Amino acid sequence: MDATGLLIKASEAKNALNRLADKEINDLLIAIASALEENKEEILVANQRDLDRMEVSDPKYDRLKLTAERIDGIAGDMRNVASLPSPLDKILSETVRPNGMVIRKVSVPFGVIGVIYEARPNVTCDVFSLCLKSGNVCVLKGGSDAEFSNEKLVEIIHKILTEHHIPKDVCTLLPPDREATDILLHATGLVDLIIPRGSCGLINFVRRNSLVPIIETGAGICHTYFDKDGDKEKGQPIITNAKTRRVSVCNALDCLVIHAERLSDLPYLCNKLQESNVIIYADKEAYNVLKGNYPESLLKLATEASFGTEFLDYKMSIRTVSTIEEAISHISKYSSKHSECIISESAEAIRLFERMVDAACVYSNVSTAFTDGAQFGFGAEIGISTQKAHARGPMALAEITTYKYIIEGNGQIRTK
Repeated sequence: MDATGLLIKASEAKNALNRLADKEINDLLIAIASALEENKEEILVANQRDLDRMEVSDPKYDRLKLTAERIDGIAGDMRNVASLPSPLDKILSETVRPNGMVIRKVSVPFGVIGVIYEARPNVTCDVFSLCLKSGNVCVLKGGSDAEFSNEKLVEIIHKILTEHHIPKDVCTLLPPDREATDILLHATGLVDLIIPRGSCGLINFVRRNSLVPIIETGAGICHTYFDKDGDKEKGQPIITNAKTRRVSVCNALDCLVIHAERLSDLPYLCNKLQESNVIIYADKEAYNVLKGNYPESLLKLATEASFGTEFLDYKMSIRTVSTIEEAISHISKYSSKHSECIISESAEAIRLFERMVDAACVYSNVSTAFTDGAQFGFGAEIGISTQKAHARGPMALAEITTYKYIIEGNGQIRTK
């Protein structure tokens, strides 16, 4: 079946989800989580077929790679989603008008949500579980890099759906080609919302070409500012963790901004980074301090291109500033409005940073690695929104519902 036919079937499946009780949805998610664990070897074989087509040095390799532990984590996240309260049918507000008419604002599904993503097979399961729990049909448009992994995961999901007499179209995987992307972006009347997850290039392409409403999950160009009142004992592990925990994810650190009065602490702050062979692109002031204190092969002078770059690799830039205002200005210029952090013991500096920095997630003395739906207690996430309309930050169940007004009366009519 071509992409248009698949989208028609997905749209028709909305009614089947509307009839499911929350317990039925939870039972489905738990059964699928168990099936993922039981079919772990098949998933890993499929994933290896994808990995064999990608260079190990490619920054996307780590995102693409599944392991037994990662599959267990995916299944665990699915069970977590099942354990959460349903986001549907919540009365968000209620008003009784003078004529006795009752107006309730109630949470409801969007309907059909399309997600376009790159080499992240875990997204396949995260998106499906969140969409199912929130009563939405999901349309998955993964990249060709993860073709075999995605097909195997959806095959397992479809098997459990069929066993529970649920149309498999509630989880629709489109072909990995560009034509399917174009059809999805123009599927007005069939798809209610599109969420792109991936690089700046992917997100910009979707923004320019989609006729369907979108929620942007922007690239993660993340900064950490080490203030003149920063604690270096806190700062070193925060910087190391933010940069090296997983370099291929959107919450990884890209630029360390440091106050000029603390440049002497820079070798200590960066010391652990060399253990992961992190290449540092330092401005002149930082370069002169690190020279002789950081491996020469890993230290380079920064250029303008070193800033405002999402490296997705063992690379990081350093910018020296004279004031916190200058740090905020630098972040404002280069930030993707994803996750930004200040390391400081000054309550005044922290308050200023939190107030002035425009980002979905603003941290003080905490690694930006925590920008994640599961870490926020949401069970999983469908993406990190960097826009301000409808949703911002980690998007989970509440963010993929909308609302409608239910109006009840007893014969009232409008006379003027």
